[in-house]
Amino acid sequence: MKVILLQDIYKTGVTGEIVEVADGYARNYLIPTGRAIQATKKTIKAHERLTKQVEARRAAYEKKQNEVARIIDGTELLFEKRAASTGKLFGSVTTQEIAEELLRVTGVDINRRRISSQGLREVGKHEVTVRIGTEIQPVLHIIVLREGQMQEFLAKRQAEAAAQAAAAATEAVPTEAAQQAVQAAQQTGS
Repeated sequence: MKVILLQDIYKTGVTGEIVEVADGYARNYLIPTGRAIQATKKTIKAHERLTKQVEARRAAYEKKQNEVARIIDGTELLFEKRAASTGKLFGSVTTQEIAEELLRVTGVDINRRRISSQGLREVGKHEVTVRIGTEIQPVLHIIVLREGQMQEFLAKRQAEAAAQAAAAATEAVPTEAAQQAVQAAQQTGS
């Protein structure tokens, strides 16, 4: 008898598969226990429609996961923790704390089990991968600072950003002498 399996059955098949089994096995065990239904033309057509719907939902879910992966890739998270003079933390930055901070910073709520890392136990910069999506494997940049160093770190970073912006602005705007040299070269060349 042909049946459509509704559950994975050891040595018989996986969910959704159409298999040929002994009549007694189907009538006395698989069908009464709700593990399979008899494969008729009507049930096969319904099964095919259901399979297409499941594949469409799975593709949409995968697309959404890849979008989330792109959003969180490269996100920087800052943590301030008590640490010894050697740089070892008293405790650790847990995956739960990382997930909560990621939610606060990006608005993306992920399960802590998707973060592939043990607790971070040292002061410094860490790269932590997140298991989500199939197109890219997002990496979180985590900086763990000693307690009381957050303001100093943020001020230093702001000063570096301002210096880079000033350097970019001076490169973009040529000096008066450089403009005169360009004009002189154009006049002699023509």
